[in-house]
Amino acid sequence: MRENKQKIGLITATSLVTGNMIGVGIFALPAILAKYGSISLLGWLFTATGALILAKIFSNLSKIMAGKSGGPYAYSREGFGDFIGFLMAWGYWISCWVGNAAIAIAIVGALSFFFPVLDDNPLYSLSVGLLLIWLFTWINSRGIKESGRVQVITTVLKLLPLTFVIIVGIFFFDFDNFPGFNLTEATNFATFPVVASITLYAFLGIECATIPAGDIENPEVVVPKATMYGTILTTIVYILATVVLFGILPTTTLQNSPAPFAEAAELISGKFGGYAVAIGIIISGLGVLNGWTLITSQLPMATAKDNLFPKMFRIENKKGAPVVGLIISALLTSGVMFMSLSKNLIEQFEFVSEIVVFSVLLPYLFTCAAYVLIIIEKELHMNSWIKTFVLGGLGFAFSVWAVFGTGAETVFYGFLLVLTGIPFYLLMQYNKR
Repeated sequence: MRENKQKIGLITATSLVTGNMIGVGIFALPAILAKYGSISLLGWLFTATGALILAKIFSNLSKIMAGKSGGPYAYSREGFGDFIGFLMAWGYWISCWVGNAAIAIAIVGALSFFFPVLDDNPLYSLSVGLLLIWLFTWINSRGIKESGRVQVITTVLKLLPLTFVIIVGIFFFDFDNFPGFNLTEATNFATFPVVASITLYAFLGIECATIPAGDIENPEVVVPKATMYGTILTTIVYILATVVLFGILPTTTLQNSPAPFAEAAELISGKFGGYAVAIGIIISGLGVLNGWTLITSQLPMATAKDNLFPKMFRIENKKGAPVVGLIISALLTSGVMFMSLSKNLIEQFEFVSEIVVFSVLLPYLFTCAAYVLIIIEKELHMNSWIKTFVLGGLGFAFSVWAVFGTGAETVFYGFLLVLTGIPFYLLMQYNKR
């Protein structure tokens, strides 16, 4: 028996959304975008608009299916049935525990700034990465409230250096530093989708408050608010941070900077500022790893409660944490981590990481389609059916663009990854007899 049924509130749920979206990548992304020019700001606006549309769809669905955990899996299943729901859960779950290995590797890379031995010794870096994976597995095993506290703290701490650079950086802004509109040799028409697709991955995680909905207080109110607040806050931080960095650092410096935020902070407040941002990057990575560790157990638990994943994923400890799902996911992530011992395998790992991003995007597509089907089936909002079809249609179109924007090869292998779940689905159906 559990000691109590733990619940989290609006601040923690919003931190889960914001914290899982803002990872270590944003600290380097402006340098990548600077190579294309200020046209990348249009890419941010386009992708942010698409993300807000998706967030609104998830928000609306969380009201319709209040308290139902599973997020994109649950919504896809409601709209298209068990088979599609299972495949979405299968691909999404794989993407989470593989993605956690990538996050752990990124954190170790950030730590090497202070401890260079981590960059030179693969065994040390692997050991630290495994330690982090199991540390956050233990934290999450202590219940969603404990995990939530860590998420709130790390989200606040990661926002501090970003906010500092944005606010104080305004006083160091120089329009002469601002990059030209298009610095590539390609046309604006050809460059725009490239920069938009680069910014796309920074928005993955808008659905995170909907996944543990059963463990959130007043989910019909809190989940939609957390989804929208988290997405809006993240959008503001992303766009303002990019604009300010474009104005602080000369284009050539920004383009070649491995840590543009650290350089900007150092320009503003000396070495102390640079170190503070470096620490912020590490904290950001820790927060993301904590949040996605929570998701790797919550999603299979929700799926298992619908008898589509093995029953062992339902097992909870006294704190209400799905401990078996946590351990299994951590073991799988640890296995992926061993790939970092080989540089040849790292190249393969990067390719696999691109494929698992597809496994997150695909449920977005099915969720948007399910949104319209669910409303029609339940005869909801029929007095504003135009608004429903427009919202669902825009979300679906954006999701299709996002999926195929990953590239033909990624789409092909991504579908193969999702389809590997079919034998497991058939096995689960056989066991029901």
